[in-house]
Amino acid sequence: MAKVIHNFGRADKVDKAALGRLVGSISRFLDPDQAVAATRGDAADVQIVDARRMGGAFVLDALWGRLGIGDALRTAATGRRVDPDVVERVIFALTAQRCLEPGSKLACVSWAAQRVALLDCPGFDDQAAYAAMDFLLEAWPQIAKGVFESTAHLLNLTCDVVFVDTSSTYWEVDVSDEEIELGRARSAQGGDRADGEVVVAEGAVRQFSKHSKDHRTDLPQVVIAMAVTAEGVPIRCWTFPGRTSDQKIIRRIKTDLGELVAGPVVVGGRLGVQLGRQPDRAAGRWGRLHRL
Repeated sequence: MAKVIHNFGRADKVDKAALGRLVGSISRFLDPDQAVAATRGDAADVQIVDARRMGGAFVLDALWGRLGIGDALRTAATGRRVDPDVVERVIFALTAQRCLEPGSKLACVSWAAQRVALLDCPGFDDQAAYAAMDFLLEAWPQIAKGVFESTAHLLNLTCDVVFVDTSSTYWEVDVSDEEIELGRARSAQGGDRADGEVVVAEGAVRQFSKHSKDHRTDLPQVVIAMAVTAEGVPIRCWTFPGRTSDQKIIRRIKTDLGELVAGPVVVGGRLGVQLGRQPDRAAGRWGRLHRL
């Protein structure tokens, strides 16, 4: 049966000085080592084996789930030759690393294993990271549709009219991607093809163009397009080779947005000014409009 020897009162009102005198009085009857061990209590049995950062990754993980990105990834991975839960966590780890401490995929492996606490994320190597990126590239149309539907419902987006604009940006490099791929093709084949034609890889997007919005026709560029709702919320971005014409861009956007947006798409050159205006009012002020 418990017996109360002395009641010290409430913890927030206790006389700490009196407690100190009491401890000192009792410690006179103990050896120094015993006194030190008594003040430490059970702390001597506690050993810290690992300590990692969690705050930023935890917030990103909550936002990741709230926007439905994780669900979209797992749904797209179902039925494929990947584990839906594992590939979703690996892709989240890659995304979180780019947001918090940008680095390569190989750097992300050690970052996720040693520097940050990621909920339910298994250990993975660089091959698993590359496999996750391959899955992302293969399944991105389905993933994009799932994320769009979840976000549109969450933010109550109105997609009756979608605005799209294009721009370009350039690189301070001496040669375009085409010339780099051309050199690789010649090295691999021992020279040009017999008919004099060399097929350039589709990845050659940085190209020289006669039309540059930055007036830098001397440097290779790419064309960037972005679609937003009437409220200005981004829906999707594209990157096209530097010489891609507006007609090809419009056809590509129409195809890609066909499954997401039921209403008309307005394409023009003053997107930043016209966001938030009604389509009929905007149509009278844009330099060029296309209704898809």
